[in-house]
Amino acid sequence: MVESEAVPGPDLTPAWRPGDSRPDAASMLRVDQAGEYGATRIYAGQLAVLGDRHPSAHLIARMAAQEQRHLRHFDAMLAERGVRPTLLQPFWHVAGHALGAATALIGPKAAMACTAAVEDEIDRHYSEQLAALGSDDPPLSEAIADFQADEREHRDAAIEAGAEDSFGYPVLYAAIRAGCRVAIELSKRI
Repeated sequence: MVESEAVPGPDLTPAWRPGDSRPDAASMLRVDQAGEYGATRIYAGQLAVLGDRHPSAHLIARMAAQEQRHLRHFDAMLAERGVRPTLLQPFWHVAGHALGAATALIGPKAAMACTAAVEDEIDRHYSEQLAALGSDDPPLSEAIADFQADEREHRDAAIEAGAEDSFGYPVLYAAIRAGCRVAIELSKRI
């Protein structure tokens, strides 16, 4: 009788176990870091146009400092977990600055409309991430919840500063939110 060679079967070991990071935690980190990076670039573009003497500059600078804190945290988490940042970061560098500068050129209220739109989309995105994570990754969940509170504060401050009174607000708001959704989906994968 001829012995047949054993053919290994499929590996049925689960890819993750309870307590491990969720399988999508890497894409969550990648997109969150990209979003915070983009936010710092938007604020840089706004400040480049409005200057530091404009009444909105102090508010924008404060929000930019918070976004920089978020970015440093996500940068550290990426390094800690060996997750690469999005390959689109050079594009977000230019696009974020251009969006911030363009809205500031329309006027300070349009800059605030940009902030309101971006932060509304980020709030929605963070809520989805928190629901997906559940209790599987406490360090990531805690960071997201902490930063989400700041993003909501930014949105509320932007509305209070006249975002909804900007020229073409409904169109500007919808277009920026749609752009954010595209950026989120691309940054998760690329």
